Amino acid sequence: MDLNGAAAIISGGASGLGEATARELARVGATVVVADLNAERGKALADEIGGVFAHTDVSDEASVQAAVETAVATGKPLRAVISSAGIGWAQRTVGRDGSPHDLASYRRVIDVNLIGTFNLMRIGAAAMAATEPVDEDGARGVVINTASVAGIEGQTGQVAYSASKGGIIGMTLPAARDLAAIGVRVLTIAPGIIDTPIYGKIGDKNAEEFKAKLIGPVAFPKRLGKASEFGHLVRALIENDYMNGEVIRFDGGIRFQPK
Repeated sequence: MDLNGAAAIISGGASGLGEATARELARVGATVVVADLNAERGKALADEIGGVFAHTDVSDEASVQAAVETAVATGKPLRAVISSAGIGWAQRTVGRDGSPHDLASYRRVIDVNLIGTFNLMRIGAAAMAATEPVDEDGARGVVINTASVAGIEGQTGQVAYSASKGGIIGMTLPAARDLAAIGVRVLTIAPGIIDTPIYGKIGDKNAEEFKAKLIGPVAFPKRLGKASEFGHLVRALIENDYMNGEVIRFDGGIRFQPK
């Protein structure tokens, strides 16, 4: 799938993995809709890369519909839908004090990470279905969702986060089968530990010490992943027309331990 002259929408596109992906897709000629709650950062990035900002709450149907309509309104065919919006949460199922996991927090993580991903996928794919195929195979677009290695081997206290990311992994193949009829491929990337601002600022001594501990279980290369490498992987998957229905670990060979 060639993105030059096409539109792409990226949830969580104002920072981290989403920002890196937005920059990479814009670099190869896509008009990128940066869909995010952070208007200040989202607008600045969209202006910088020649894209469009859409204030988006992925858990809200009307908000996602409006963001997809923004992509369609660019006048470029929507060919790529990338979900990278998400939130984290750490709490044991039963705490050391005997209290149960907060149910509202669990629901919030599922609502944003899992339901939000499905929300953008379904509405974005419906918009893709209205476009003309780009080749003799009938290809119309690509959906790429972001899960996590935690969705495969979650650690202590990650029950909510792991459930949300595992759900994304679980819907990859059935979604690919569903959307095959309209020529839309579905892929999921499961990142390990990627060096984004969530782990602290570059140069911060405490942050650097924390990152050094995180690197321990990584097989090779012995470092955190780069957001730019994630963006490159997204582009490569979009451009490789035979990749479909797969979950790709992006983790340097890490295998999470219980803690």
